[in-house]
Amino acid sequence: MSEMITADLVDLDLSADTKEAAARALAERMVALGRVTDLDGFLADVAAREAQMPTGLDGGIGIPHCRSEHVTEPTLAFGRSAAGIDFGAPDGPADLIFLIAAPAGADDAHLTILSSLARQLMNTEFTDALRAAGDAAGAAALIRGDQAPEAPEAPEAPAEATTAPQASEARASETRASEDRPSEDSVAASAAASADAATATTAPAAPAAPDAPAAPFRIVAVTSCPTGIAHTYMAAESLENAGREAGVELVVETQGSAGFTRLDPAVIAAADGVIFAHDVPVREKDRFAGKPTVDVGVKAGINRPAELITEVRGKAARGEVSATAKGGGTPVERAGDPGDGYGTKLRKWLMTGVSYMVPFVAAGGLLIALGFAIGGYQINGAKSVSEHFDWGQVDSWGALLFQIGGVAFGFLIPVLAGYIAFGMADRPGLVPGFVGGMISVNINAGFLGGLVAGLLAGGVVLAIQRVKIPPVLRGIMPVVVIPLISSIVVGFLMFIVIGKPIAEAQKAMTDWLNSLSGTNAILLGILLGLMMCFDLGGPVNKVAYAFATAGIAVQNPSDSAMKVMAAVMAAGMVPPLGMALATTVRKKLFTPAERENGKAAWVLGASFISEGAIPFAAADPLRVIPASMVGGAVTGGLTMAFGSTLRAPHGGIWVTFLIGKPFLYLLAIAIGTAITAGLVIVLKGLRKTTPEAEAPAAPVAEQPAKQPVAA
Repeated sequence: MSEMITADLVDLDLSADTKEAAARALAERMVALGRVTDLDGFLADVAAREAQMPTGLDGGIGIPHCRSEHVTEPTLAFGRSAAGIDFGAPDGPADLIFLIAAPAGADDAHLTILSSLARQLMNTEFTDALRAAGDAAGAAALIRGDQAPEAPEAPEAPAEATTAPQASEARASETRASEDRPSEDSVAASAAASADAATATTAPAAPAAPDAPAAPFRIVAVTSCPTGIAHTYMAAESLENAGREAGVELVVETQGSAGFTRLDPAVIAAADGVIFAHDVPVREKDRFAGKPTVDVGVKAGINRPAELITEVRGKAARGEVSATAKGGGTPVERAGDPGDGYGTKLRKWLMTGVSYMVPFVAAGGLLIALGFAIGGYQINGAKSVSEHFDWGQVDSWGALLFQIGGVAFGFLIPVLAGYIAFGMADRPGLVPGFVGGMISVNINAGFLGGLVAGLLAGGVVLAIQRVKIPPVLRGIMPVVVIPLISSIVVGFLMFIVIGKPIAEAQKAMTDWLNSLSGTNAILLGILLGLMMCFDLGGPVNKVAYAFATAGIAVQNPSDSAMKVMAAVMAAGMVPPLGMALATTVRKKLFTPAERENGKAAWVLGASFISEGAIPFAAADPLRVIPASMVGGAVTGGLTMAFGSTLRAPHGGIWVTFLIGKPFLYLLAIAIGTAITAGLVIVLKGLRKTTPEAEAPAAPVAEQPAKQPVAA
């Protein structure tokens, strides 16, 4: 492996004035050394990570970073800015900028090196030494660990020996030695050291004299962030340092990109409190059930660790055990904010089910559409390919694709219901959710039945979990008792009580959709277009998309349902295409970063990825969003008026051959794109300030591989 950083990757006089310019300047050094193969692609990945959460940290540090397929090997570039660059830190601009680039398939050894750097950033002597470095080679050697900071950490040792537990000292020693042992996961060493410390402190407790000092307060923590490279390990280091200062025994499990090593169950059992500092769900969270718990974002673990320790100690003193910790936490609770109302939670539960359903819709819908394209619309009456398949016959291949797609579609409602219940009650909700969803299919309750079955299943499981159970039965509750009882209750309600009324409501909605024609159909297209462009992937957008996909989520959808799907996809393509056109026609109205985003927006918009317009909407929402909504509404209305149909739930222009009246369909998109671009140009032209004087464009949104929906 090449050295992670060399003098060529250091710029001690970084002249950039924005975070985008800083990232580009440092990335160009990586390109020059062959560490990055595609500059614009890599910067798009950096910007997408930045969009998830600002990477500025207190203390004048900026750490833009990402995992990217355009990176050939783990690389770090360092820049020092005299003026400072705003990376979104609460205390102001950053003067030390570290651009961390990890390959999409980086191995554990590489990622451990990067995590070691992240920990060093919490050491003020390390950062002070970088600020004082006089040459690039010296700064690179300092970052690699070849050169130690002038002020060593040794003076802290006596304090640790008297106020901190042995586990923290072992953890700190392991961290300082991680450069020499890059393939060893630092978490594993900390867990082992903590287990030894727990044994050492608890074993002699029995024969201790009455006046022996009390055992230290013990805390276990978990840190994680979306990328799992930097913030995860910086939060761990910050918490450990604060733990040593507070005289508590604190052990951290880092759930980073290199995987994670579980804390020893004995260490967790001995803990007096738990801290979760995370921006992605904590894996196997139920291991920490029944403990006083503080649950915050990963940046809180970096910026205010002492407060978190004080808070968890206060909860322990009061005997408080959070409901989330006691039950292990549901996916919605893990991702939500404290104090979310019932309406917010309900929306998240429903969106959890929809997000898991969408891949089945995309795969099944495209397969069925391809089956029709190859074998003709009569292919839905073909015999099962398991009984008759001719390798040399095109119709057989069309039937194969159609029947595979039909099987995928068969999972839609059960998956929707199952994962709504999962969002409410975690894994115990899956069985009754899937059962209720399949019952909905059998009684023709359809999409509405799936929604209701999922909510019922989650509610029943939550109710069962609130019942006090004798300890002897707790081991069989999640495996036998909860699935059995919840399935009986949900099955009874769906078959006997509410299933038939829901099926009637589903039929009425379908009949209403089929009856739409003329002005009513156009008005529906306009409404769906407005919804698709209102929040570019938010709840409103997803409601419109779910409505459209529910209509075609059958093997033989109605003509009206396919028109709705066509209108939704066409409208969702307009915002990024409109922004791309505007940046091409009137470049002077946009910043350099926006013009770069405009190039990517062509492809994203053509692929039905509405996220391509998010950078523009985030930078200038009062102009971009209204213009997008007008263009989307016109496109939706025209598509319905033209009578274009679409069987595939995704694909953009790449599935044009599957669209009914494709030329009129593309014309509607072109008209909407032109309207959006024209409105944006007019609105931006009316402003008094120049784009260069305004804040730079927001980062590029996440890449489409995340989710196959304009969300």
